[in-house]
Amino acid sequence: MAGKNVIKEELARKAGCIEEKNRENISSPAKEDEEKGGAGDMAETGKCSNSGEFVRLLRADEIECRVAMVNEKGLSLLLFKDARVDQKILDETFTPFGWRRTHQSIDGNLYCTVEIWDKEKCQWIAKQDVGTVSYSEKEKGQASDSFKRACFNWGLGRELYTAPFIWLPAEKVDIKLKGDRYVTSERFSVQSISYNEQREIVFLVIVNSKGYKVFETGKRQWQGQDAGRNSIGSNAVDNKEAGINSGIRSTSTDTGTGIITDIQRRALEKELQRTGVLLETVLGRYSIYSMDEMTEEIYTKALNSLKRTKSKAA
Repeated sequence: MAGKNVIKEELARKAGCIEEKNRENISSPAKEDEEKGGAGDMAETGKCSNSGEFVRLLRADEIECRVAMVNEKGLSLLLFKDARVDQKILDETFTPFGWRRTHQSIDGNLYCTVEIWDKEKCQWIAKQDVGTVSYSEKEKGQASDSFKRACFNWGLGRELYTAPFIWLPAEKVDIKLKGDRYVTSERFSVQSISYNEQREIVFLVIVNSKGYKVFETGKRQWQGQDAGRNSIGSNAVDNKEAGINSGIRSTSTDTGTGIITDIQRRALEKELQRTGVLLETVLGRYSIYSMDEMTEEIYTKALNSLKRTKSKAA
């Protein structure tokens, strides 16, 4: 009897898959858009359909900084993500019902398997990895670490492997000698990060807990993916010397508080050229030092103001 029930369940599952495929084959506005070139939009967001779907790149506010080593000359940082970020991105990309995780103990080590539902094959596709022991909570630490490592296999946060060596000299950080070792109580965060088409980190800015910039490398890829936290006065060290309180920082979100896009940047430059107004004049009006610090709100105000300005004389 049990065998008959298993066969019935398997037939029902296959029937459900066939029905789902038939629904997908029915013409829809989304499918027509894709056939007419909608794939370009997918490429921009880093996603494609069905089993070819892959995850987006990490935003600055999703990346954490961990002190790796400290000595009298300075300290080094490592970039990492936590399991909550992985869960959120998996939900975004595959929906909460399109992925699942399980844990297995193999030879005394805890493994995690992350499975993604493949609509084309109508089956679960699995990738697995092992966790390392945590010094604080052994079982919980291994479970979390194995999950994050399995997610790396699916591409979540794999771009962190391309991070440069991050070294902060002693003059930029607060380092103290405690007993026989050097320590720091400072906390650091990624303010801005940019990637190239190969999903490699090409631009990185790190600030301390006061919002002062302590590390910067590379060149921003305005035409590529970029995600960052915006600060009032990004070069906070210079701002401090000038007597300006620049420690206020806000994280960029979809609500219009983030760093402006390349298209917005060009639109503003076009208006500056038309009116003859200097960029320095606009920046000074809003107490910022470069277009890198311009939020959506400031951009909108500046653009509207320029549009109301007459064109310069030929």
